[in-house]
Amino acid sequence: MAARLKVPGLVGELAAEFAGTLILILFGCGVVAQVVAGGIGDHDSIAWAWGLGVTLGVYVAARLSGAHLNPAVTIALAVFKGFSWRKVAPYALAQFLGAFVAALLVRWNYTEVLNAKDPGLTIKTQGVFSTLPGNGSLPVGEWGAFRDQIIGTAILLFVILALTDVANNAPAANLGPVVVGLLVVAIGMAWGTDAGYAINPARDFGPRLASFFTGYEGAFRDQTGYLYFWIPIVGPIIGGVVGAGLYQYLIGRFLPSTEPQEVGEVPSARDSVEANRG
Repeated sequence: MAARLKVPGLVGELAAEFAGTLILILFGCGVVAQVVAGGIGDHDSIAWAWGLGVTLGVYVAARLSGAHLNPAVTIALAVFKGFSWRKVAPYALAQFLGAFVAALLVRWNYTEVLNAKDPGLTIKTQGVFSTLPGNGSLPVGEWGAFRDQIIGTAILLFVILALTDVANNAPAANLGPVVVGLLVVAIGMAWGTDAGYAINPARDFGPRLASFFTGYEGAFRDQTGYLYFWIPIVGPIIGGVVGAGLYQYLIGRFLPSTEPQEVGEVPSARDSVEANRG
């Protein structure tokens, strides 16, 4: 058997972030194209495909990079979990590039049905690639969408930290990616009205840029003409930090340490209870 090529650490991590995000967007933008342009499926199929895309992307990347797949996750982990700040920009760039390339593939593959549905490549199908306030039609303004992105991403990071904290009751048997995917399905089903639950700057900006380069001249604006593209970038970054901070304040600081007990150290009352349960 041929020996595996040993890739330098950061290069391998960035390749994993690129590939994992690419898989996520192939399923996410792909299903929206199928529903919007092809007329096959509905909101539930969109929510499920996005969640499954997250699950599969995490399985692809987790061993090498931790499978952030989202700059909001990367920044929140740097703020609260000791992730190296020098890796934040490279990780975010790899995530954006993965999303951009995946969206180009979706755009190419669905060329015929997109052009048939919307020959002018307008706001009518722009939502295949990027989010809009009120999904382009409902009475939600830009600041309502901004609020929504903060709240939705805060939920995402709060629960992700709960699911991945080894001191907490984390999913066993490598099922973490499945549960994170279900979390995204739940957010899509409960928090998709006001802003299309981008909750990920790379997920929105990468496809938005790809659609702009392939004919969607209004890609950076919403249905009112407002220069909207910054909201699904800034909102999730703020929300991610807020959600991670709330987890640390409300849950993380009360969990027992995962460090081995020192010789002579008196166990806490909680540790004693846990030991008796075992």
